[in-house]
Amino acid sequence: MKNSSKNNFSGKNSKQNKRNSNSDFHSKNKNSSKINKDFWKNPSKESNNNQYRSDFSPLRKRKPIPRYSSEFSNKASDIYEEPANKRNFDDWIWGKHSVFEALTNERYINRIWCTSEIFSSEKFYILLKDFKSRGVLIEEVSWNRLSQLTCGASHQGIALQLASSKTISLANLIDISKKQSENPIILALDGITDPHNLGAIIRSAEAFNCNGIVIPQRRSAGLTGTVAKVAAGALEHLPVSRVVNLNRALEELKKNGFLVIGLCGDGQLSLSNFNEKIPLVLIVGSEDKGISLLTQKKCDFLLRIPLNGKTSSLNASVAAAISIYHLTCK
Repeated sequence: MKNSSKNNFSGKNSKQNKRNSNSDFHSKNKNSSKINKDFWKNPSKESNNNQYRSDFSPLRKRKPIPRYSSEFSNKASDIYEEPANKRNFDDWIWGKHSVFEALTNERYINRIWCTSEIFSSEKFYILLKDFKSRGVLIEEVSWNRLSQLTCGASHQGIALQLASSKTISLANLIDISKKQSENPIILALDGITDPHNLGAIIRSAEAFNCNGIVIPQRRSAGLTGTVAKVAAGALEHLPVSRVVNLNRALEELKKNGFLVIGLCGDGQLSLSNFNEKIPLVLIVGSEDKGISLLTQKKCDFLLRIPLNGKTSSLNASVAAAISIYHLTCK
């Protein structure tokens, strides 16, 4: 009895399965014929695109193309072009032979990047040490970092950025300023990293007959093409000294009879009340941090610009222009 019941049950199941499979087969054929008819009526219908692909290529199921694919490609191209748009390579030189020729032919150099192998090599070591002593900023970087800076160029381990004007030594600047005036005024910049601010300061300094500018090797914008453009020709008539250490340069200026004054919002003396007629060094700091604390200690006086409005501070280039005008035209 048990065996016969099992056979009857399995027989019913097999018949039922056969009937279901036949009905599924017919229903699939009906759906496929309906899809084919719809396809020939409207082949561009988006709602059934995936079904058409699965029917016409049953062995390989294709993924639908996302609608945002065009947007993604645009973003990728923007990312690739971004470094070239932000950095102008007109004043850059890279490659061992090209850089070596620029260094030996006394080109005006703003900054040099090189790997440690290049810096310690017999060909470049003495040259790079000499330029570093003149105030040129030299950075030892990795090969990958240099490739990133040059946007994948064949740099061979060294690259440089040309300067728009020649810088002179501090001793030479002191001699020139004393020959030009009995009471020369030299402007020293502490932390002015924006090239537009530096260019505007140079323009104002030359217009008000300042005798020279001192900028540090680090934490300062170099004499790039942007600086020369903003300065509007003033850079050709104003001597600039780029020093390795600003505080040591201030000590040297003091030894040569210069009084060091700094612009500070908390200065104990108002600029309008300062009337000293001796060789002066005026220090201007950055807008956000001002003059560093160590540099403030080197100052003989800290001066403030009196402000009568609600604005609590001025742009660095504007503050420099006001101060130079007051000191040179008094």
